[in-house]
Amino acid sequence: MNLKRTAITCFGLLTFTSFLMAQSEFVPNYDENEVPEYTLPDPLDGISEASAWPTKRKEILTLIEREMFGRAPAFDGKTIAAAAGPEPFTILDGKATVTQVVLTIAGQDVALLVFLPSSATQPVPAFLGYNFHGNHTVFADDRISLTKSWVRKTENHRASEDDRGSSASRWSVERIIDAGYGLVTLYYGEVDPDFHDEFKNGVHAAFAPPKEDAWGSIAAWAWGLSRVLDYLEQESMGIDPQKVGVFGHSRLGKTSLWAGATDERFALVISNNSGCGGAALSKRAFGETVGRITRVFPHWFCARFNQYRENEVKLPFDQHMLLALMAPRPLYVASAVEDRWADPRGEFLSCVGADPVYRLLGTEGLPQQEMPGVNAPVMGRIGYHLRTGKHDVTDYDWEQYITFAKKHF
Repeated sequence: MNLKRTAITCFGLLTFTSFLMAQSEFVPNYDENEVPEYTLPDPLDGISEASAWPTKRKEILTLIEREMFGRAPAFDGKTIAAAAGPEPFTILDGKATVTQVVLTIAGQDVALLVFLPSSATQPVPAFLGYNFHGNHTVFADDRISLTKSWVRKTENHRASEDDRGSSASRWSVERIIDAGYGLVTLYYGEVDPDFHDEFKNGVHAAFAPPKEDAWGSIAAWAWGLSRVLDYLEQESMGIDPQKVGVFGHSRLGKTSLWAGATDERFALVISNNSGCGGAALSKRAFGETVGRITRVFPHWFCARFNQYRENEVKLPFDQHMLLALMAPRPLYVASAVEDRWADPRGEFLSCVGADPVYRLLGTEGLPQQEMPGVNAPVMGRIGYHLRTGKHDVTDYDWEQYITFAKKHF
């Protein structure tokens, strides 16, 4: 018997069981009339000069780090080991070149899947983001390597040939290439498998056991994105490392926000349907709540965040302050009409709450304070849209992200 695989499968079953229990016990609020009264902390806290923002920014970052995501270890600055993957190849009738590289990050082998316009004669701007089920799911081509890591959605938690291209609708590869941009993606489970085992797997295993305020998985995934950016600075692969936008959907949208907050080298930050723990205001307790998310996914956050279960009123910050940490860099937040679980209004109100920081720093900020209509994006230095549909990433989303990137790159 493979004890390691059996243990992993058991952890997966326990996580799924806890998910079902939480779902059966938790009744989300979807009524605006039932949203509790709340007061949002002022991210500027009285400062009126742009020169004072860096100090205030550090205070907010430290607060959110200590109380929510946890402290990631400092990177030692050493060169990241890299090994070439299979031979590069072209797709889309030669329009795009695909390269695969395996990085070793804190003892974990992490495969990068890189799409670049074949016609590019100089480094191009690029989007960088995790995928949920392995690189082979992003584009249907049997030359893309299957991950050997734990995979959440399959019964045996292993990647399958049958899954090739299964997530292609979320990536709009051809649209990105046609716009002259690159795309770098990697499987988040290769950095840190998405189940709770007291932080003994993934990159966590290379460091001391976490304390109460030490990093959870979201912080580990964000840390991994920074290490990829380190590599792109060392070996550009045809990408301009000063024009990399970090992108994420759902839990990985929470990750992209924290990556953008902790690493100001990311030139643009995109949060797609990130909800509770991401762009949505926690104090609204609308849809998913702090209590529900920390019970089902305790490994995502540091232990200190548990004190705010059913106690959001005591939060000394809210997610608008997380968004403000991107300022003055361009930030885009997207919601979907049918994704009430992620609280679209709460996501927009976070953008409103971050707007004063952007304006203090001399940018346009968010162009309007009233929530826009459906499929009517607004794009200042902060961009936002509410589209039709469910919790997903669509071609419509990518159309807006590309338009927004072109506005700022």
